[in-house]
Amino acid sequence: MGRGKTDSAKPRGRMTSYAIFVQTCREEHKRKHPDENVVFAEFSKKCAERWKNMSEKEKKRFQDMAARDKKRYEAEMQHYVPPRGEKGGRGKKRRRTKDPNAPKRSLSAFFWFCNDERPKLKAIHPDLGIGQIAKELGRLWSEVDAHVKRNYEAMAERDKARYERDMAAYRARKGAAEAAAPNGDEYDEDDDEEDE
Repeated sequence: MGRGKTDSAKPRGRMTSYAIFVQTCREEHKRKHPDENVVFAEFSKKCAERWKNMSEKEKKRFQDMAARDKKRYEAEMQHYVPPRGEKGGRGKKRRRTKDPNAPKRSLSAFFWFCNDERPKLKAIHPDLGIGQIAKELGRLWSEVDAHVKRNYEAMAERDKARYERDMAAYRARKGAAEAAAPNGDEYDEDDDEEDE
């Protein structure tokens, strides 16, 4: 099943109607051919073809089983407490809230260029969408003169230095605040990267 550590107390995940159908097919195949090794890729293709050709009435049985399994899973998950340090959801990372007092991340040379060029591009081409504008900005950046690029790289370096100064001051303030009031909410500065 999953990789790495497994939590034996965690409820078995819920199954879809198709997964139940494939499991049923596999059990039937094992009963009929107990000594035969199954090539999963071929078996899976046959199951998919069978499922595709099934009527809604035939699928209903598996959909009902999936609905019952979903209820079972939800009931079991209400009482499940994940081990300390583990996430409760399946594959979902709980996002820490961003500290509004944290310094704003520094911008790259490309982002400084975009901040200057985007309004001009929008004025010339008001019909372009966000994705098209981004693509055009990327194209313009690749064609920009080396001297102009160096100016934006210098802006990025200054902004990076500003961010590092602000971050050092922020950590000092945060450290002092945590020392005064332990058990505060943790904050990870890497969460800011997603907010650029």
